Amino acid sequence: MILPVLLSVCLSVTNAVSITDIQGPAFRSPFEGQVVEGVIGIVTAKGPSGFWIQGNRTSDIRVSNGLNVFTESTTIIDSVSVGDQVSVTGTVNEFRTKGSGDLFGTELEPTNASSVVVLSSGHSIAPLILGVDRSPPTQLISALDVGPDGFLSVPNNQSQVEVVNATLHPNEFGIDFWESLEGQLVTVRSPTVTDFENKFGEFWVYGKWPVTGLNSRGGLTMTFGPNGILDGNPEVIIVGEPLDGSTNPHVAVGQKFEDITGVILQQFGFFYVMPLTAPTLVSSPSFTPPVTNITASKGACQITIGDYNIDNMAPNSTTLPQVAGHIGVNLKGPDIMFVQEIQDNSGPTDDGTVVANLTMQTMASAIMTASGVQYTFIEIPPVNDQDGGEKGGNIRQVYFYNPKKVKLAGNAPVGGSLEAVSAVTEPDGKVGLSLNPGRIDPNNTAWHDSRKPLVAMWEPVAEGGERFFTVNLHLIAKSGSSTFEGDARPPVNLGVQERSAQVVEVANFVKTILDKDKNANVIVGGDCNEFVMARSVLAPFNDILHEVDEVANIPPVERYTYVFDQQNEQLDHLFVSSAIASRGLEVEHVHVNQFSETIEMRGSDHDPSIAKLNIC
Repeated sequence: MILPVLLSVCLSVTNAVSITDIQGPAFRSPFEGQVVEGVIGIVTAKGPSGFWIQGNRTSDIRVSNGLNVFTESTTIIDSVSVGDQVSVTGTVNEFRTKGSGDLFGTELEPTNASSVVVLSSGHSIAPLILGVDRSPPTQLISALDVGPDGFLSVPNNQSQVEVVNATLHPNEFGIDFWESLEGQLVTVRSPTVTDFENKFGEFWVYGKWPVTGLNSRGGLTMTFGPNGILDGNPEVIIVGEPLDGSTNPHVAVGQKFEDITGVILQQFGFFYVMPLTAPTLVSSPSFTPPVTNITASKGACQITIGDYNIDNMAPNSTTLPQVAGHIGVNLKGPDIMFVQEIQDNSGPTDDGTVVANLTMQTMASAIMTASGVQYTFIEIPPVNDQDGGEKGGNIRQVYFYNPKKVKLAGNAPVGGSLEAVSAVTEPDGKVGLSLNPGRIDPNNTAWHDSRKPLVAMWEPVAEGGERFFTVNLHLIAKSGSSTFEGDARPPVNLGVQERSAQVVEVANFVKTILDKDKNANVIVGGDCNEFVMARSVLAPFNDILHEVDEVANIPPVERYTYVFDQQNEQLDHLFVSSAIASRGLEVEHVHVNQFSETIEMRGSDHDPSIAKLNIC
């Protein structure tokens, strides 16, 4: 159990203090660290670490009339019942998870067992109905998220909510809204799930109130809001562990539940509704894995490109047959697959193995079994334990391709792990590559402990087509970032400096091709571990590459390949050069994993994408 960190403040005693006095109109209590006597409220809920009381409301929507009475004393907890009016004497504390960047939560800690007195019993408290009495804002998370990209602006962590301790603006900012309800009994009407449950059985929902970013599945997608301002979907909240000891059900995106009543609590970097009991499922969407509507390529001038992060795939991974089916059946066997996170032949065993021919052949055979599509593959093995990812796994990008449709172009040799590929002018005047495939500047510090992009040059097998270039990316991960509702503003987006530097290197390489032939066919894609809303990160691609979703006019709410916390997100992207973009294209994100019935049934944490392009 993680114990809270309490702020050490000299204690003083204050009489005749109400719950609303303690909560105040800002993030931290004006009575922080003080002993208050005889705080009166009605018990609305009980849990394993205390109970909640509620007093009279005020007309000031910034001020909560609910409060968590924190105690680990079973004697105190057992001495009260829901509906009791109690008087509590204790210390007002602000607590946060130990060692974290979470917001503080306000609590009243009783001095001793005799400091909690039951005055009367049998009272009732009507919960505040969210969506009727109050509705959360739908776009901005915090007033401190200054910068052109909102909460994704760079640099991060320029201020802290709890240091500024600003007066709340609950009609404008998400964390202000939920803070203004801290400790209150609320009802979420007709909640809809936006994510799978986490390892603690907690899950995100929105209720019957206005939302933005609503996609066809019922989830909420991260999008740009009015005037190009980033929309972080602050109108969602986590359903925590039921206070009565019952167990939350497994959930999936788009499922709907009966009304949930509980109390609002700040913990672990988010605002929770702690339900009085486990919620009841009302309806579910279809869990049948979708199949792409994009048809096979025809002739020498069309190609289909797939992109899929297949999540630490080893030769013996239990998800391998499932993922193979996704590629061969659900994507209908694209001409070329950009694949990320292929592990070496020994998987996560850190034994010095770096080659992955067994992993790739096992995957190719499984695709053949599932769909009849026969792929071959190319890779460049990394230096052992130098490309990040799971220790010993040596994840890398790989191309699986249909040799009946495309082949490597030119006569350049295959590059080595530390050899840098470059654009060259061939004797016939065409732009080519010095290595095929090759890696972009693998000794550059931008790629420290990260995957190096895999570049290749191709041409159709059928006569009459044109050559084209591909860059398969897997940029450095966000692991260790702070929560969207945390103390640091803008939230810490770990690795953003490294990803920015990596995008610069990729853009510079693409420019070397386009400088030699402005009409070159270039396709860049993979797991970018970043959102297009982080415009400063992807700015080097401006004017040279175009994101395929934008070119194809995919509705912004349907642009997602990943689900995390409160929303659907897009971490995986395909970009094309102007020559390809000008000819028109098709693209589709095929939600074989995010439409799963349970998180355990997914083949990967990412969804694959497919695009049909014209290269002539």
